[in-house]
Amino acid sequence: MPIVLAPDGVELYYELHGHGDRVLVLLAGQANNHHWWDSVRADFEPYFRTVVYDHRGVGRSGKPADDSYSTRGFAADVVAILDDLGVERADVYGTSMGGRVAQWLAADHPGRVHRLVLGCTSPGLPHGLERDREVKRALGQRDGAAARRALLELMYTPGWLATHPGPYRTLGDPAMPPHARRAHLLASAQHNSWDALPAITAPTLVVHGTDDVFNPTANAPLLAERIPDARLHLIPGARHAYFEEFRDIASPLVLDFLTDAGSRP
Repeated sequence: MPIVLAPDGVELYYELHGHGDRVLVLLAGQANNHHWWDSVRADFEPYFRTVVYDHRGVGRSGKPADDSYSTRGFAADVVAILDDLGVERADVYGTSMGGRVAQWLAADHPGRVHRLVLGCTSPGLPHGLERDREVKRALGQRDGAAARRALLELMYTPGWLATHPGPYRTLGDPAMPPHARRAHLLASAQHNSWDALPAITAPTLVVHGTDDVFNPTANAPLLAERIPDARLHLIPGARHAYFEEFRDIASPLVLDFLTDAGSRP
């Protein structure tokens, strides 16, 4: 599978799948590789060629030990991949930190984004809502197994976890080096797209689960109100990994938006 160089020379690994006439870029969450999308990618491939890639710092992409990690910089990495594919304009679906990257992609490179979907994401501080202290404490436990369990319960409902023993692809890349993990955390924490959001011209859908406390649901209407003419859809009962657990709702919802609802055969 292809490797392309980012503007600063870092190697970026990506994959192209599917058979559609249009291209859909799928952007994964913080500290996760392209396998984040494994369980749902096929939902889009009858209609799109999908692009999944490893952010710098994860998977098969380069892992520089420098200050080149930022959500805005990740968006420039995506442009390098589109250039390598010869794709002038793509649809973009980003979730969690991938949604933060997608905001910059649409704001900084408006001619490259056809339609935009922002899932379980945030405009960042100071205008966005941060997760509460209890959630931070649960994730920061010294007991690694307890912290992992806490993350699982933020991603999925108890009922889903009881019937789906894994593997789980949304808990981070286990091979990610510590310096890159810290850099991803900082990049996500420093994201602030507030002033750029009104400049987004791509038709935009904002999707979020009503029970998401990992990235609080209140961030969704903030984005939808800030981006001109954006649509908002909240999925009842869903937590952070709504796109996987509530796949039967989320994938058709996103497909209908991307294909202008009803234009699919």
